[in-house]
Amino acid sequence: MKTAQADCFADQGYVRLEGFHPRGRMMAVRQKLLDELKRVSEGKGMPASVRGLPVFQQIGKLSSLVRLPGLHESLVTQALLAEVTRLAGRVPKIVQDVELLLSPPRQGASTLQGLNWHVDVAAKPPGRLPGIQAFFLIDDVAGGGGGTLALAGSHRVDMQPDGSSSRLRRILRTAEDLKRELDGLKVRVVEMSGRAGDVFLMDMRLLHTPSVNSTQHVRMMATSRCFLDP
Repeated sequence: MKTAQADCFADQGYVRLEGFHPRGRMMAVRQKLLDELKRVSEGKGMPASVRGLPVFQQIGKLSSLVRLPGLHESLVTQALLAEVTRLAGRVPKIVQDVELLLSPPRQGASTLQGLNWHVDVAAKPPGRLPGIQAFFLIDDVAGGGGGTLALAGSHRVDMQPDGSSSRLRRILRTAEDLKRELDGLKVRVVEMSGRAGDVFLMDMRLLHTPSVNSTQHVRMMATSRCFLDP
């Protein structure tokens, strides 16, 4: 299993560690988040300062309002860092504090159009892994529930000399049938949905984006970036 995960990470740029954190631990964190959300909204649903923002700005604003001491220690455990080290082949140099990724419910219809595909850091040189980003599911996240989207295999496209990188970015801007056109580049959309306690580890060269939460539930995830030596 470990070898299969390493092969998947090298080829696709991500692995999903199902049930990595105990569900009971995540349910305790979830309840604290619910209590915090109730506090910041004064029991009146989403705060007004969140409701008036564009969809993807809502995520940053809502996440910034909530305070959850001890979250980093609960999620970025020695076992998690060991998995990062195994996949990277070296110990991370810098591990950023955990950031919450909270999406309000009922943001609109789930879509692949108009998304903000990006990387958080440029790889220098392009073929070298700059770091691994962990995404933690604090609660169950259903399909269409606002889970982060990533383009599996997009880290390989940037290393091709045949113009595939430019074609990929054009497809992301203009394609009406995104999944079909991505298939020609051997790239596919991965939705970080699943069960509370699941962890996704992503090569930071992958293009990724927030998505629309079309469900009736707050999307509860968190993330941490593990940077490697240049």
